[in-house]
Amino acid sequence: MSASSDPSPSSSSAAASPLALIRAHTHHPHPHVTPLSPSTGPAPPPPSPVSAPRDYRKGNWTLHETLVLITAKRLDDDRRAGGAGAGAGAAAAGSPPPTPRSAEQRWKWVENYCWKNGCLRSQNQCNDKWDNLLRDYKKVRDYESRVAATAGAAASGASTGAATLAAVLLPSYWTIERHDRKDRNLPTNLAPEVYDALSEVLSRRAARRGGVTIAPTPPPPLALPPPPPPPPPSPPKPLITQQQQQQQHHPPLPPAVAPPPASVSAEEEEMSGEQEEGEEEEEEGSGGEPESKRRRLGSSVVRSATVVARTLVACEEKRERRHRELLQLEERRLRLEEERTEVRRQGFAGLISAINNLSGAIHALVSDHRSGDSSR
Repeated sequence: MSASSDPSPSSSSAAASPLALIRAHTHHPHPHVTPLSPSTGPAPPPPSPVSAPRDYRKGNWTLHETLVLITAKRLDDDRRAGGAGAGAGAAAAGSPPPTPRSAEQRWKWVENYCWKNGCLRSQNQCNDKWDNLLRDYKKVRDYESRVAATAGAAASGASTGAATLAAVLLPSYWTIERHDRKDRNLPTNLAPEVYDALSEVLSRRAARRGGVTIAPTPPPPLALPPPPPPPPPSPPKPLITQQQQQQQHHPPLPPAVAPPPASVSAEEEEMSGEQEEGEEEEEEGSGGEPESKRRRLGSSVVRSATVVARTLVACEEKRERRHRELLQLEERRLRLEEERTEVRRQGFAGLISAINNLSGAIHALVSDHRSGDSSR
């Protein structure tokens, strides 16, 4: 770009006098950098063939297609961030900023990228899938944050039993089965690779909002498999006996507790409330001895185990009572069937005897009538 075609005031004054040219050269020793124009901005989306219509794939998304979509969104975010930086530089230099692309154009770019990498989906399918992924990711992220908070609160109490109890009551998303995830209102089929890739994309967005520049990185590697589930704890009754023996000899250590049912009952909420109150009392009375803290925590764990054992026993008693009621109902139904059958049998027997008596009377009447005719 020449000095005569530059519309800025500095260029016009420089063209007006040679002294201004010398001053401009003295104040700007570095070469002038031409700002990015819309033609030199971020790369446009890959071209799509207009003549041949695309045959989009239907059905469930595979893991490869999902990872390709997440990579396309990450690259699209990088393009948008680069376009925003170019627009700010152009506005500072006095030239008009590049025209922002609409949402439809961005999703068309995502569709073209997916097609280049073996994901034969339309932009509407990509948009819907991205919304579903974000919804599932937020659910799992919030649940994992609750798990981490519970584990941290249990670890702050310096108790292995409390940590085990917290892991049993609120296990990690990656260690529970599909039906347990469904019962907890969580997505049932979110892969660890997809979760890690979404975490990277959203963390990069948050960093950009904070003003941190992030260099583009390759697609995230596959995540490690989830850790194995913790070993099953011991049943509650031997636990109570062992706790009493430990209280007789030395300060008790809180043992493990049997896992409760999947649904959280009112007794479990009372248990967690008692444990939280015990932890608050320990934090307030920091000057107390650790033996008393362990003793209080151990007694709370024993009470929790007792409540769980009572709940299980009550469930078994209700089940046995219901079974006995079903047996009594079945016996009553059988007796009614037998009585109905006996009544029918007696009715048929009475009908047969009545018919026999009637036939005998008819024979006697006929014989008397014949004997009277013969005597005449």
